[in-house]
Formats: sequence, structure tokens, C-alpha cells
Amino acid sequence: MARLTSILLLLSLLCFFPLCLCDKSYGGKLFPGFYAHSCPQAGEIVRSVVAKAVARETRMAASLMRLHFHDCFVQGCDGSLLLDSSGRIVSEKGSNPNSRSARGFDVVDQIKAELEKQCPGTVSCADALTLAARDSSVLTGGPSWVVSLGRRDSRSASLSGSNNNIPAPNNTFQTILSKFNRQGLDVTDLVALSGSHTIGFSRCTSFRQRLYNQSGNGRPDMTLEQSFAANLRQRCPRSGGDQILSVLDIISAAKFDNSYFKNLIENKGLLNSDQVLFNSNEKSRELVKKYAEDQGEFFEQFAESMIKMGNISPLTGSSGEIRKNCRKINS
Repeated sequence: MARLTSILLLLSLLCFFPLCLCDKSYGGKLFPGFYAHSCPQAGEIVRSVVAKAVARETRMAASLMRLHFHDCFVQGCDGSLLLDSSGRIVSEKGSNPNSRSARGFDVVDQIKAELEKQCPGTVSCADALTLAARDSSVLTGGPSWVVSLGRRDSRSASLSGSNNNIPAPNNTFQTILSKFNRQGLDVTDLVALSGSHTIGFSRCTSFRQRLYNQSGNGRPDMTLEQSFAANLRQRCPRSGGDQILSVLDIISAAKFDNSYFKNLIENKGLLNSDQVLFNSNEKSRELVKKYAEDQGEFFEQFAESMIKMGNISPLTGSSGEIRKNCRKINS
């Protein structure tokens, strides 16, 4: 009888164990197997949609990674950036860093639609975006990493937070570092994460100042390599053409590699916020040199820093919600 009781107890524990793995409280911790039982195909769904989007337009990989970065720097990685304005929500999409430049929302919509079809009300928009950022790296030749999951979605957005927390292209090195420090990230994270600019494009309005009026004295940024500057001036006029795009990495704009850092050493960083990593701080300069020489070292640190950034102030447990539509809070 005692043996039968023990067996029944063991079976009951085994039946309960999978439910424990999906308990949304889990001590408020994120962990890779969060959807192992509630939506085991979540990772594959995200990867499939992102792969199709990047196949259509390679630039989309950079756009999705940028969305994740801009989301995490405002209220933490909570999907707040994905919300449209409605009712009491004032969208972060209208902030200076995002207006007319943040893109990829339609891809996130496609991911969410597939997730809802397969696992209704289960996978958060914040987790979907975090997975999409990792897959964007892999699909363009960059590193992979294990993504811990269990984030929930915010019921609010912060336009002021978006305007104030996200580094601007013409910020000084110290201002940029301060904004990273505010999120618990250090100078190593700053340099490594900036390496994501090895893919993608930037708008003329983001680097025009360097070409014509860097310090408010009507003179260009003299740290910009002259032939590179001349080529940029042909694409980016003194006025107008704000949306004209230039590649962030002139060597291999569609491939995730370490050529971004090689460009900085040659004073061919497109944005002021890129070039100051080499010209304005000794520690960051040494990191730029290290990553330029050793792509493996860069990949390893990039993965580590992306994990660290993805863990900024997540909503867990009963906080927030799991949105049905990433653009609006649940009714």
C-alpha cells in the first residue's frame, strides 16, 4: 500500500512538473524554456517569418535589431515601442529617434499573427521582438545566442523616455555612455552593440551635420576621412533629401561582420556616434581595435551584450499582459 501511494505521488508530481515550467511567475526570472510546453514551436515561427522578410529585403534585419534596441532603452524590453497611439497611449513611434525611421512593425505583426494562430494568448510581443533580433543577426552571418524568455507586454508607452533615453547620432561619447550606463550597460556593451551598425543604412538627416556644420561654425567634422566625406556630400545635400540613405558599413553593408570597426580606425564611421568610439575615449578605442582584429571576439561579446540588453527591466509574472495585437493593449 505504501509503495502504491509512493507511485501515485510520483506520477502526480510528474504530471505537475511541465506546468511548473510554464508558470508565468517562475520567481520573476526569464528562462529559455519558458514556452517549451505552452508553445514549443514559438522559436521556429519567429525564425520563419524573419527569414522570409530578410530574404525579401536584407535591410530588414538591421531594422528589427534596431526596434529591439529602441524598445529596451525605454521602460525596459516590454514591447512599448510597438504600441500605436490610441486613447491614453501616446506612441513612442513619434519620438525623434523613431519618427520616419523606425521600421519593421509589419514584420512583427506577421510574427504575432502566426503565433496567435498556433498558440493564442501565449507569446508576448516583447519576446517575439527579442527572438527576431537574434534571428536577424544569424540570418546576416552574425552570432547566435540563447534567448531567455518570459517577458510580458507593457500596457503603456513613454514618448519622453524615447526622446531622452535613446542615444542620438550627434551625441558626445560621454552622453552616449551615460545613456547606456542608465540601462545597466557599460563601455564594453556600448562598443559591442554599436557593432550592429555593420549592417543597415542611415538617413542623410542623421549625418548631415558632420558634413557641413559639425560644431555650429559652418565647418565639417575634420575627423571624417576626406574622400569618404566627399562621396557622402554627393548623396546628402546641405538641405533637403533628409530620407536619402547611406550604408553604415561601406565594406559589407549586408553582412554581419567586424568591418564596421575597421572603418572606424580609418575614420570612415558614418555617424558621429560611431566615430567617437575610436576618437574620444581610450578604453573604447582599444575595444574597437580588438574587435577589428578579431571577429570571433566581437561576435562573442556582441552575443553577451545582446543578452544583457534583452534582460533590461522585463515585465514578468502577473505584470503587464500578453497582447493579442502588438499595436494595441488588450481591451
